[in-house]
Amino acid sequence: MNTPINPPPVAGAGRRELPAYVANGLVGLRVRETPLQAGMCLVSGFSGQHYERQIEAAAVAPYPLAGDLALDGVWLSDVPHQVTELQQDYDFSCGELTSRFVCEAQGRRAAVEVVTFCSRRDPTLVCQEIAVTVGKACALGLRASIDAAGVDGAALRHSRQTPGEDAPACDGSLLWSSAGDLSTCGLALVTEVLGAGEVEPIRPPLRDDRLVSEYGLAARAGRTVRLRQIVSIVPDVLHALPDQQAQRLVAKARSDGFDQVRRQNRAEWDELWKSRIRVEGADERWQGIVDAAFFYLNSSVHASSPASTSIFGLATWHDYHYYYGHVMWDIEAFAVPALCTIQPHAAKAMLEYRFTHLDGARRNAQLMGRRGLQFPWESAPRSGEEAAPMPGTAAWHEDHVSLDVARAFVFYADVTGDREFLRTRTWPVVSGVCEWIASRVSKVRGGYAIKASMGIAERQQPVDNAAFTNMGAVVVLHAGLRIAEDLGLAADPAWREIAEGMQIPRRGQAVVSHDDFRTNEEKGATPDPLMGLFPFGYAMTPEEEAATLSLYLDLADDYIGSPMLSALYGAWAARLADRERALALLEAGYGQFVVGRFLQTLEYRADRFPEQPQAGPFFANIGGFLTGLLFGFTGVFPSGVQPDAWSGRPVVLPKGWSAIEIDQLWVRGRSMGLTARQGETARLA
Repeated sequence: MNTPINPPPVAGAGRRELPAYVANGLVGLRVRETPLQAGMCLVSGFSGQHYERQIEAAAVAPYPLAGDLALDGVWLSDVPHQVTELQQDYDFSCGELTSRFVCEAQGRRAAVEVVTFCSRRDPTLVCQEIAVTVGKACALGLRASIDAAGVDGAALRHSRQTPGEDAPACDGSLLWSSAGDLSTCGLALVTEVLGAGEVEPIRPPLRDDRLVSEYGLAARAGRTVRLRQIVSIVPDVLHALPDQQAQRLVAKARSDGFDQVRRQNRAEWDELWKSRIRVEGADERWQGIVDAAFFYLNSSVHASSPASTSIFGLATWHDYHYYYGHVMWDIEAFAVPALCTIQPHAAKAMLEYRFTHLDGARRNAQLMGRRGLQFPWESAPRSGEEAAPMPGTAAWHEDHVSLDVARAFVFYADVTGDREFLRTRTWPVVSGVCEWIASRVSKVRGGYAIKASMGIAERQQPVDNAAFTNMGAVVVLHAGLRIAEDLGLAADPAWREIAEGMQIPRRGQAVVSHDDFRTNEEKGATPDPLMGLFPFGYAMTPEEEAATLSLYLDLADDYIGSPMLSALYGAWAARLADRERALALLEAGYGQFVVGRFLQTLEYRADRFPEQPQAGPFFANIGGFLTGLLFGFTGVFPSGVQPDAWSGRPVVLPKGWSAIEIDQLWVRGRSMGLTARQGETARLA
């Protein structure tokens, strides 16, 4: 069965939990417990000047699906305390959030049901249906609005008419500029009321940064009235006049009809769920956690996205927007590998974002006195340039981002077998990064070193020969040599010399984090050498691998609960064939991050870091978990050889799990199933 397990319904309000996150990869919404109240909206590629840091950051856009209702003239927004019996249900199978509540005013009582979703078929469209059933006949007022009140930025123009047409093609449109005038987005609205006969809306001019369509009608007792609203949101990175294009797209949606838009969205999700990861033998809780991870990752990426996705996808909330919507290495390292087999077109769009901004990476290298391509540590969503908050300490020494980006391009080419992509995208990126490596290393006695660098652990001071950076450099250099040979191109002979002479810090057989490493130093338990082993793919002898795994798994209690690498501990333990430890570490390193409303994976484990805000869904953790399921436990590791040779070792699953099965993965341009049974060799067929 490929029908996912939905998260438990949530009743009531007032919890210290994140609101529901509804998204399609181009638009992301935070929908409040009372969904008619404006939440928060992000749009891929829409950026502005951060109010405090003054850097380019993802900008909050006007909330497209706000609403209100009135009973005998009393508007719900004026008496929010009159809302009771709140409940929300999330249907992961189709991405629809259903909210129910009761409101009372003037002695009248109304039962309200609100369905909210973002269309995957038409990614600029966000849709909502408000169904109201009154207990006694009364005057019913309904409002649909695009709400920009309190949003940083300004309205540049709005329109209620369609030039040259007698009747307007939509209810209205709005052109919104972000703070600092860095970009604009256009929004256009259509509405309709069902169950009340012919009712025409009132469409007043823009007021208080709200574009409203209002209906007044006589509601009968027990008869349901439905207000449907569809909004198209277009960032200017996709169209120079985004409000006009939004009008065109929302007019098409009106012509197609709400029901068809909904059906098509469901069909898109049906196709995605063919790639559901089934964990046989695991309890239902674990299958629900797997389904939630799959859902949130796939909700946050789309082939139409112009700016990849951020570490929180297209989710934000008032107290945790501290990565500023920047595109960071975590996306290429953790999310892209899983997406290459599940949503390859979305993975390609994410890599296309990096390729589009190659000039920025080249200039970034020049600014650092280097050659080739040095990708920004925190890439601004619109410009693709370095946007780390000043003074940018991480950007000084975090060199591995370029290696993560290059490795993702190689991984995509290996999984898809796309020769044109290999030639026109992967080779320019990988060769540029190899050139950068050659300009970054220092010739030392016995080989090559990378000095004053930073590994995954962001310590106060840089180190020499950060293991993950050096291991990644070797992997990328070997990939550059392989691709050059495959394409019949000339590679710089220095690449091989550097790869073979790169210093990898060791203590005995084990690789350690950097030169002069001590386990009791600041962030000494960070298992960055294990990241170099898997999923990056640095080759070790069996003895070196076992020693390195043992060293860092024994330090797990001092790290686990931190972001990013915690999710991979279970897969690392499986490489030692320790199934019991794999299950325990998977629980501690991922299962306990998944808490609260609708199973959103948090950045930090709340019991280990209670001082941290509840921030999620966090895609380094989600992507690491899914990558571990697909390629860690199964022993499947995509490379340039034929897929039937990708299974390099027997399947080792957490204790009690018997198999991982997937009906549809996209490999070399065709659909293939995966069967990975405990103790056997995984099969792709």
